[in-house]
Amino acid sequence: MALLGYARVSTSNQSLNIQINRLLEEGIREDRIFADTASGKNDDRAALLKLRARAEKDDEIVCTKLDRLGRNTRDMIEIIEEFECKGVHVKFLDDGISTNGPMGKMVITILSAVAEAERSRILERTNEGRQAALVAGVKFGRKRSVDREKLIEMRDAGMGATDISRNMGIGRATVYKILNEEVS
Repeated sequence: MALLGYARVSTSNQSLNIQINRLLEEGIREDRIFADTASGKNDDRAALLKLRARAEKDDEIVCTKLDRLGRNTRDMIEIIEEFECKGVHVKFLDDGISTNGPMGKMVITILSAVAEAERSRILERTNEGRQAALVAGVKFGRKRSVDREKLIEMRDAGMGATDISRNMGIGRATVYKILNEEVS
């Protein structure tokens, strides 16, 4: 029986350290901790794929939280069922549950559905906030850094796109894009 750990954060701006330290405190060897920096909605997470290949009968996989393994109910159930078919149990520290036994499987299914509903609510709230900001005149995206007036003046003076791009230190595609926007 091997004790395996899985940790995940969604973006490179987040740190895996807290999860990994927690798994180490649980007695999981460092070489048996699999860690991803990827969205939970992605199935092709490299460390999860390695964990799936590594886990075998009587192993136990430990995650700090349910939503670290997956966010989507269907995918979460598939992952857990795949491990259960191999005879591998999954334990979630913060949630205090394990797939070891029928009650654990039921609770995980319910919690996965709740996690998925919460993710949908977050997306809905984010979109509502974005729409309200657009109505209020907020502009999204990075600020324009190219002096468009200077670019137009150069074009009007007879310079070609290649010379404009060299002079301004921008790509020709950017020059064409700005010129096309000015025509529209």
